Amino acid sequence: MPADEIPVTQDPADALAAVAALRRLADQLEDAGVEQAMRAGWSWPEVAEALGVTRQAVHKKHANRLIAAGVTLRRRQ
Repeated sequence: MPADEIPVTQDPADALAAVAALRRLADQLEDAGVEQAMRAGWSWPEVAEALGVTRQAVHKKHANRLIAAGVTLRRRQ
């Protein structure tokens, strides 16, 4: 969608609230997708590649949460 077609509210507070809501939704979708991938046996490099980040970044962001959720994480071989 071209930038000139993006609906823009006249109230900056509404626009910024929408951005914040989209970020929360994106984070929730990422958390769920990473957990699903790790439960399916994906490696950290596979998840990282799918997200367009480094293995270290995805591990740092998600490892503790996944361990707390009882997900068995693959070790580097």
